[in-house]
Amino acid sequence: MSNSSHRLGCIAAACLSLSLSLSAQAAEPLVVKIGHVAALSGPAAHLGRDNENGARMAIDELNAKGVKIDGRVVRLQLLAEDDAGDPKQGTAAAQKLVDHKVNGVVGHLNSGTAIPAARLYADAGIPQIAPSVTHPRYTRQGFKTTFRMVADDAQLGGTLGRYAVQTLKARSIAVIDDRTAYGQGVAAEFEQAAKAAGATIVRREFTHDKATDFTGILTGIKAARPDVIFYGGMDAVAGPMLRQMRQLGIQAKFMGGDGVCTGELPKLASGQLPDGQVVCAIAGGVDAAQRPVLDQFKADFKKKFGADVQIYSPYTYDATQVMVAAMVKAGSADPAKYLPVLQKISHPGVTGTIAFDDKGDIRNGALTLYTFKGGLRQELGVVR
Repeated sequence: MSNSSHRLGCIAAACLSLSLSLSAQAAEPLVVKIGHVAALSGPAAHLGRDNENGARMAIDELNAKGVKIDGRVVRLQLLAEDDAGDPKQGTAAAQKLVDHKVNGVVGHLNSGTAIPAARLYADAGIPQIAPSVTHPRYTRQGFKTTFRMVADDAQLGGTLGRYAVQTLKARSIAVIDDRTAYGQGVAAEFEQAAKAAGATIVRREFTHDKATDFTGILTGIKAARPDVIFYGGMDAVAGPMLRQMRQLGIQAKFMGGDGVCTGELPKLASGQLPDGQVVCAIAGGVDAAQRPVLDQFKADFKKKFGADVQIYSPYTYDATQVMVAAMVKAGSADPAKYLPVLQKISHPGVTGTIAFDDKGDIRNGALTLYTFKGGLRQELGVVR
């Protein structure tokens, strides 16, 4: 064999080897890693698990249906982390996901962990969609990677403050918060709106997110005889607080944001929840035309996990779906390539059409007002 024939043979063999290698690579699924962070331990663990299950449901459905990005089959992988609702654990979880080179993050559950974690994701160029974070500062940090699925505390607290005065006819109000970023934020917005509507804040009190005894705070509040008590915090504290209000004979209406507005609240209050005493709001909600879609999601969720939706699992589900939809549309799971598509996307979800403004806030965000009757949460209406 001549040298030239030998060289041609080697080139042909090399080309065949490369072709086979590329074919094998194309046949192997592309693994796309999506991180999820929430409190899976601590007092908000039931809400964190609800959020995680929403993301897990989306991942399972997408894998079962089959997803292709730029013609290549994709296998989606959920990397779930527990931040226990603690900012330090939240940043540690975020760094872990960054180190794992995830393609995107859905989370965190609460504002106190999501706000500091957002910088880590932004520095790494990883898109973060928060399904339940409501503090305005989350999207005001100037990061292009930061998105949220629900209305913020300015809208939520403001709506509740006006509702207290205009609908409940409250003139004197006591405000308590748990000193977390979420609790302080929603309480401040409520207080500002209630004052602007003409109410007087007769007591301003503070507790913490693991407190169980409120006798001192509530005794002082009882003496001030407010029409409404507003609590900025979570249901794990609000429940015992409501029980102790009943024991002290406090008849005031009790108001709170989405952290209070859960199906677990009557149980956490040990059944001490008179009909109509609580008025709360959830950041999110659907109009009548969208309700059958959301109801079907809730039925499917219960069938899959054996549990009712708490609050935000539909938004975690939609956040995961819209992130993958942006990847498919961009033809790439590379964060730098699909981020511009995510910023401009309009995607139909179980919670409605998902589109973000230039800060990453959800467009046309809704709120849903609730009360409790017979130990069950009852909708009062959707507000935009």
